[in-house]
Amino acid sequence: MADSPRTITAPDRTWLVALAAALWGTDGVLRAPLAGALPAATIVFWEHIVPVLLLIPFVPSAVRAFRRASARDRLALVVIGLGSSAFATTLFTAAFALGDPVTPLVLQKLQPLVAIAGAALLLGERLRPAFWMFAVPALVGAWLMAFADPFDVEVRAAGAALLSVGAAVLWGFGTVLGRMVSANLASRDVTVLRFAIGLVGALVVLRVQDAPIAVTAAQLLPLLLLAIVPGLIALVLYYIGLRSTAASRATLAELAFPATATVLGVTVLGTSLSATQWVGLAVVAVSVTALGLSERGRSPVVRAPAELS
Repeated sequence: MADSPRTITAPDRTWLVALAAALWGTDGVLRAPLAGALPAATIVFWEHIVPVLLLIPFVPSAVRAFRRASARDRLALVVIGLGSSAFATTLFTAAFALGDPVTPLVLQKLQPLVAIAGAALLLGERLRPAFWMFAVPALVGAWLMAFADPFDVEVRAAGAALLSVGAAVLWGFGTVLGRMVSANLASRDVTVLRFAIGLVGALVVLRVQDAPIAVTAAQLLPLLLLAIVPGLIALVLYYIGLRSTAASRATLAELAFPATATVLGVTVLGTSLSATQWVGLAVVAVSVTALGLSERGRSPVVRAPAELS
C-alpha cells in the first residue's frame, strides 16, 4: 500500500506510518473472537460497508476520479479493491478460524518481499542478487513462525499458513498497483475507491458462501471497531504518512505491526508461542529491517527504472 518513491520535501512522518502499523496490530484482538463466531464473508462485508458509509461525502469525487483515470489505472483500482481488499481480507479472516491469532498477522510481514518482487515484474524495478539474502531468511523465518513444531506440520496449521500467505501475496501486489495509481490519483480517492470496490467483492463473497449479513448486538461493536480502527483510520493515517515518508523508512515503521500484534496476542488473547516461533518472529523482523536499511543505503538491492538509465 506504499506510494511510489519520491523526493521528500515535507517534514518526515515516519512516526505516522508506525502509528498506522501499530493500529493494524490491534486487528487480531478484534478479529480472532469474531472469526470463531461469524463466517469470514460476514466480517469482511462489515469491514467494507462501515467505511463506505462513513466516506459517502467523498464518493462522488472518487467516482469522477475513477472515470478520468486511464484504463490501466482503472483496472489496477479494481484489482486493489477486489483482490487486495475484499478477497485478501477474506483469506486473512478464514486463517483465524484454522490457526492461532498471531500466525496470520506475522506472516503478513512477507508482504514487503512480495511487493518488491512484484515491482520488479510490473514496474520494471531491477532486483540485485543480494535481494535473496533478505528474502530467503524471511521465508525460513515465516515457516518457523507459522508452526509450533516446524518439523511436525498438521494439515490444519498448514491451511492457516497458506491462507495467510495468500492474503500477503494479494496485499503485496496491491502495494505495487497502489504505487502505480498514486502518481495520478489523490490518496483520498484511492482510499475511497479501495473500500467501495472492495464492498462489491465482499458482496460477491457473501453471496457465494451464502453467509448472513445480520449480526448480534454483542458482535456489532467489535465489528465497528474492526472496520474503523485497524481499517479506515489506520489506512488514512498510512496514506497521509506516506506522502512525506520515504518507502524505505516506511518499511521499517511497518514493523510496529507484527510487534503490536504479537504483544497483544500473547498478553490479551493468551496465545503462547513455542521457542521456534519466537525465533521465526525474530528472523522475519530482522530480515525485513535489514532490507529496509539496505534500501536507505547507497547500494539498494532494488533499483527503479529512472536509476537504470
